[in-house]
Amino acid sequence: MTIFSHVTLGTNDYEKAAQFYDAVLAPLGIHRVPKPAGKPLKYAKGDEFTVLYIYLPFDGNPASWGNGTHVAFLAETRDAVDAFHAQAIAKGGMDEGKPGLRENYSANYYAAYVRDLDGNKLQAVCYAEQA
Repeated sequence: MTIFSHVTLGTNDYEKAAQFYDAVLAPLGIHRVPKPAGKPLKYAKGDEFTVLYIYLPFDGNPASWGNGTHVAFLAETRDAVDAFHAQAIAKGGMDEGKPGLRENYSANYYAAYVRDLDGNKLQAVCYAEQA
């Protein structure tokens, strides 16, 4: 069971964010939930929690990212981590750590880090042993 209900990230452009997250999260089995136009973006893995919301900031100020903050998405395979990273770069994201083992965390900690179009830091991580 997850400990989170949802995670919210800010954006300055719903359309660009939708194109980015649609491509980046698909390899992880996470897809956009249909919502009326103009509503915040919502992503989920089936009917499971945790969900991801992408919002314009409520205070009307530009969206920005937090130093030392990132969201880690669970990947079932190392190939999914690789695809997440590749899609992020192809869609205009920035590399923050190419796919690979991070043995300083654990022997099977395979991860990649990127920044989205608004500077939010994202990670995909797989804990499974190499097939």
